[in-house]
This record gives sequence, C-alpha cells and structure tokens, in this order.
Amino acid sequence: MTTDLSRRTVLRSLAGAGVLALGLTACSDLDDLAAEDAASTPQPGGSAAAGARRFGAEWEKHLRTVMSWPTSENVWGEQLGDVRRDIAGLAQAIAAREPVVLMARPEQQEAAQKACGSAVEVVPVAVDDLWARDTLPVFVEEGGKVKGVDFNFNGWGNKQQHGNDSRIARAVLAKYGVERVETRLVAEGGSFETDGLGTLLVTESSVVNDNRNPGMSRDEVEAELKKVLGVTKVIWLAGVKGKDITDAHVDCLTRFVAPGVVLLDQAFPGTPADVWSRSADQARGVLKSATDARGKQLQVIELQQPDPDKITGRGDAFVSSYMNFYVGSKGVYLPRFGDGRADDRAQQILKQHFPDREIVPVKIDAIAAGGGGIHCATHDIPAAG
Repeated sequence: MTTDLSRRTVLRSLAGAGVLALGLTACSDLDDLAAEDAASTPQPGGSAAAGARRFGAEWEKHLRTVMSWPTSENVWGEQLGDVRRDIAGLAQAIAAREPVVLMARPEQQEAAQKACGSAVEVVPVAVDDLWARDTLPVFVEEGGKVKGVDFNFNGWGNKQQHGNDSRIARAVLAKYGVERVETRLVAEGGSFETDGLGTLLVTESSVVNDNRNPGMSRDEVEAELKKVLGVTKVIWLAGVKGKDITDAHVDCLTRFVAPGVVLLDQAFPGTPADVWSRSADQARGVLKSATDARGKQLQVIELQQPDPDKITGRGDAFVSSYMNFYVGSKGVYLPRFGDGRADDRAQQILKQHFPDREIVPVKIDAIAAGGGGIHCATHDIPAAG
C-alpha cells in the first residue's frame, strides 16, 4: 500500500478535469461572530511586544470551529455519502466540546443540518468542498482583536477550479466583521504550523512554488510571512513538489504539541522508502538541528503510522498519518485507523502533551481516502485577548 500524507492521487484523477468550477452564488448571510465575546483569553504570546501581531497556537482558546459540507459528485462520486457521514460525525464530536459552524450550500442546508444534528450550526454558504483549513483565512491577533490573513486561495496552484472557495476567506471576514489582512502571497492554512510564540514551520514545496507565488524567492516569501503573521522565526522543510495536490502541506508531516516540542510523521516499519519517507527524513534532520524563536532546541517525537495491513480504509490517496489531528478548546481529535496498537499509541502520546483535554479518536476513512484528514477539514477561529 502506498504511504500517503495528503491529497495525492486525487491530483492525478482530477487535475485538468475542471471539477468544482460550479459558479454558484456568493455567500449568504452569516451570524456576526464579532458580536460574541470570548469567555477567556488565549495563552500569552511569549516575548512578543504587547499589542503586536501574533499567530496563536491551535491549542489556545477558540471562539468556534468552522467546517464545510462536501458538495460535488464530480469529485467524490459514490463516496459522497460516506464522506458526508464522516464530516457529520466529526462536526458532532467537536460540537460536544465547543461551538461548530458548518457552511453548506443553501440547497443542501437542510440535509446537512439533519445529518449533523442540532448541536452544529449549519449556515447557508456557497462552498465547493470540505477543505476549510485551506480556504478560510489564517487568523492572527493584534491589539486585542482577531484579524484574518487572506492568502488568496487558488485551488492549490490552479490544480482545481474553486470559484466559490476562492471567495470564502473574504466573504467570511466580511460577514463576521473581522478585519482582512491583505497579502500578495498565495498559500493555504495547511501550509503553516506555529507554536504561538513566533516560530513557523513551512514546507518550501507548498509556498515557494511558481504555481502560487511565481518569481518570489524563499527570502521574499519569508519576509512577507513574518510581516503578515507576526512570526519571527521560519523553519523551512523541503517538502515534495508535484506529487500531491497540496505540494506537501506541513500539517501532514510535523506538528507542534507544545512550544519546543514537535511530532514528526514516521512510516510504518518495513514500508518501502519513497518520496514521502525521504521527506520525513529530511524534516527530521532540519528539526533536530533547528532552534525556535526563543533560541531553544526543538524536541522531536516520531509518531509511527499504522500497519497498512490492519487499517480499515483503502485507496491510493489514503492518508495514514496521525499528524493531521485537530486541537480543540477541550478536545484533541485524531483519526482512528483500525490498527488498535498504533491508534492507542497515538492517543497516549497526544494525551501526554494535552492532559487537560479529552482525546477523541474519530473514524474518517472516507475523508482519508480522499487524501485529507481532520485538520484539513477544520479551521479554528481564535478568541481575542
């Protein structure tokens, strides 16, 4: 079985097909989230100057989680029903612990609400697919207010046409009353991983790429990232160009679980070496020699993928990495693949780093078969300090 980290063979089957160019109407009205006050403040931003722009860590307090309802039979085919069940189950699991808004096309709102139940707020918005991590803004805090950086989503380097999703960031910010931060960069939320204290992990393949940012050098990209996100240290990982639709997002490779501590994806023992395991090897070397924004060495903890012969999901694009977990305000949500020993180990490792949160395994075989994961399907809106 191929060891998959993100949406790979989806690219081969869909690129050039013009899927999702559906030209639906613009977003409908949403509730004004700006009217809601946070119950508590995020954790402090380390050495950042008071009021300075800061890209907070995912484990800080959320206002809510936003998700999107999958829409198109052209993309999912006969898997559409299964992936919708996965999205509904994931939304319900998160909604048991924090507010969840799910965006669905107006004509699909009623069905989505029925599938998700009353705990999930389903709002009518013209979306193209479920990948909310990539299509929504990247939220930062500045001067006690939340702002959203619009990274100009272009279908992962124009590999797919996303007429509606390309407008989601601007529309969500406008409807929620959140200030829009403009940037010339094209990127997706899955491109970035932060410790909340000024350190940013990025795969070069996904951002320093002519399909997003033609003619821009890595130094130019880094300078812009520091400006719009407020980070002070960027750690670059090579990644892999052209082998999956995302050009190897960082959120399927390595994740912070605390300042100075990262988890790193590791292939199941005996799996033949490929571009993905070599990418993890390269990342390991970089991370073990890197220091964070505070000048401290990173601790690297390897988290092994499940046995491909024991997992319950299948498909050439199946994502069998535990890295694509989501840290909610009260829970940590990670995939349950069906290899009991590997699933339990992943849950135990996350519990060690998030002892105050419930560890919630969620079966997402249909989402994973489409080349994504839990993190790809969720996007947190932070609470302002």
